Amino acid sequence: MVLEELIKRPIIPVIEITDADDAQPLAEALLAGGLDVIEITFRTAAASETISRIKQAFPQMLLGAGTVLSHQQANIALDLGVDFGLAPGLNSEIVQTFRKHNTCFIPGVATPTEIEKALALGCRMLKFFPAEALGGVPLLKALYGPYASQGVLFCPTGGVNLQNLRHYLELDWVKCVGGSWLATKRLITDRQWSTITEQVRQALALAKELMR
Repeated sequence: MVLEELIKRPIIPVIEITDADDAQPLAEALLAGGLDVIEITFRTAAASETISRIKQAFPQMLLGAGTVLSHQQANIALDLGVDFGLAPGLNSEIVQTFRKHNTCFIPGVATPTEIEKALALGCRMLKFFPAEALGGVPLLKALYGPYASQGVLFCPTGGVNLQNLRHYLELDWVKCVGGSWLATKRLITDRQWSTITEQVRQALALAKELMR
């Protein structure tokens, strides 16, 4: 099951890529750092081609489509064979579309009402977004309390970085975080592959400490 595999990986790199030619070296940089999961966001025109190239060249990677906001994007992602999908918000129709294809989907939530809607749709892993702007760990703890008995899990994303990573991963019910800092748009555009690899190594080393 993809969700079970995802929660074994403490960090999901959130990728905004503008040139599909960067897909292969980017994936190689992540793998060199020890990370075999990637989320390609539908924020650029290059997203679908990037997903396609990574799917073909690196079948060992857990490949996700992020910022899935429409049926068109959902269908493109599913046709390309992504392993999972994510969104910043909760759209029940998109959740159901992924479910019909037996593909994991992680909707975004920011309020108790959204958490309840997500749970009613059968979503146990939820994206807390935008994490830091909403209030970070204190708000996430407050939101988790009433729903702990429901087995809800969270993937905080938005403003998470190496400096605050520990505060999130120390929570037992935070199984992973989304990290755009690992491979920023600028780092990718400038083709700073070695920097990306090193940042992945640093983040995974910290995560490993917390998991002992």
